[in-house]
Amino acid sequence: MAEVRAHVLISGVVQGVNFRYWTHHEANRRGITGWVRNLPDGRVEALFEGPRTAVEEMVAWCHRGPRSAQVTDVKVRWEAATGEFDEFTVRY
Repeated sequence: MAEVRAHVLISGVVQGVNFRYWTHHEANRRGITGWVRNLPDGRVEALFEGPRTAVEEMVAWCHRGPRSAQVTDVKVRWEAATGEFDEFTVRY
């Protein structure tokens, strides 16, 4: 199956609600590599790389997020996979 990369920006109440923790958990569960981090403007940014179906599921999850999040917008830029990551990490 073809590997893809999705660069995602999530807006809403997405900081202070364990969004990064749950993103890390969900990405690992799906075997996705990449990273997630908080941005100074209150959004969460993530880069997902892996099989197309798994990455599409992860992007769909971002529209909901963890139970305490209130996602208002998700912007996705699809890119070619590079294979540069060995795991999924939380960036600080």
